[in-house]
Amino acid sequence: MPDPSPSPVSLDELRRRVRRLEGALAPGRDVLPFGVEAIDERLPGGGLVLGALHEVAPGGARLADRTAATLFCAGIAARTRGSVLWCVARQDLFAPGLHQAGLAHGRVLFVEAGEDRALLACFEEGLRHGGLGAVVAEVARLPATASRRLQLAAERSGVLALALRPSPEEDAGLPTASLTRWRVASHASLPLAVPGLGSGRWRLELVRCRGGEPAAFEVEAVDGSGRLAVSAPLADRSAAPQVARQRA
Repeated sequence: MPDPSPSPVSLDELRRRVRRLEGALAPGRDVLPFGVEAIDERLPGGGLVLGALHEVAPGGARLADRTAATLFCAGIAARTRGSVLWCVARQDLFAPGLHQAGLAHGRVLFVEAGEDRALLACFEEGLRHGGLGAVVAEVARLPATASRRLQLAAERSGVLALALRPSPEEDAGLPTASLTRWRVASHASLPLAVPGLGSGRWRLELVRCRGGEPAAFEVEAVDGSGRLAVSAPLADRSAAPQVARQRA
């Protein structure tokens, strides 16, 4: 008579199965690495899952924090292939700023939706269209049902979906279908050997990661190719004059 007891399964295999059920590591899903080992090793699959919904919010109420969150999204979108659809309630984006984060103006299609319901509809329609590198939408509210629709649309088309939230408090405690949730706050630049303007620095928080653990990083702001760099430690004064960077 056959043994009815299940065959033993390793802990790693159980974790992989759970991640697949959650959608974070489904077979064939591509990822977009940051190119920074400290960040990529925290993300299942080694990067942001494409064809999935990700949330980004500023780490505080300052304009510098909101700008950092916007540039973080621009840097991610810049490293995808194809055009980028950027949905806003009203047109208040500074295109040269996006260009400095690697997202050329000619790649971006701007949609001014006017109000939340129309904006979410444009967000979903852009994801369903396919053929885009990414869809970014400045979403004030993201109900759970809407987030599930966005996640499904992204999965079907393979397009990266970035929901840019206006503040860290907006719906912070409410569950959504996003695979990751990030917060970006502006930090003071590293001291230079001579007086002048230093490279921008951010505190990047991975607040939620399906199939992973929260984490925080000190990074240099995205460069002209949309890439981040590990920030040189403040304690290492000798590194500052040499502009110690680990650019990917």
